[in-house]
This record gives sequence, structure tokens and C-alpha cells, in this order.
Amino acid sequence: MTIELVLVANIRAHSGKSAALKAALEALLVPTRAEVGCLQYDLHQNNKTPEAFVYFERWTDYDVWQDHMKTDHIKTFLDVTKDVIAEFDVTELHKIG
Repeated sequence: MTIELVLVANIRAHSGKSAALKAALEALLVPTRAEVGCLQYDLHQNNKTPEAFVYFERWTDYDVWQDHMKTDHIKTFLDVTKDVIAEFDVTELHKIG
């Protein structure tokens, strides 16, 4: 039995780098949503703190998310944003009921 994986990724840019981070995050939307096993991949920006972004993600299971983390677009994102991201925290969840 596969268990759907839900992720909340909180990402914060260094001061003055929010536009660069936003552009890099937006570039992930189309290729990620096209991946096998991606059920939802939505990006949000904090209304009061423009340096803070949240991805809400749903994947068919943990393994497909791990495949996602090995894609070229994620590798490029991590390389491009290595001096842009101040904080990056991912919470892994599963649905109950």
C-alpha cells in the first residue's frame, strides 16, 4: 500500500534576494507538475514577509518525491540559489482519515 506524501517546504531568501528566489522557485512549477507522481505543487509568498515562500506539495508516495529531488531542474535550482537561500525547511506529512 502506498501512502500519499504531503510536504510543506518553507524557504526564506537572504535580505534583498527575494526576487531572485521567487524567479528560481517559479521556474520549478511547470517541470515539477509534469513529473510522474506529482499530485499538487503550489507556490505561495508570505504577504508580510516577501522573503518567505512556501511550497505545498502532494506526491503519490515518498519514492516519487525522492525521484523529484534527483531531477535536473532541482539540481539546477539548488546550484542557482546556493547564495540566495537563507533557510530551507521541509516538513513531511501524511493524511489521516
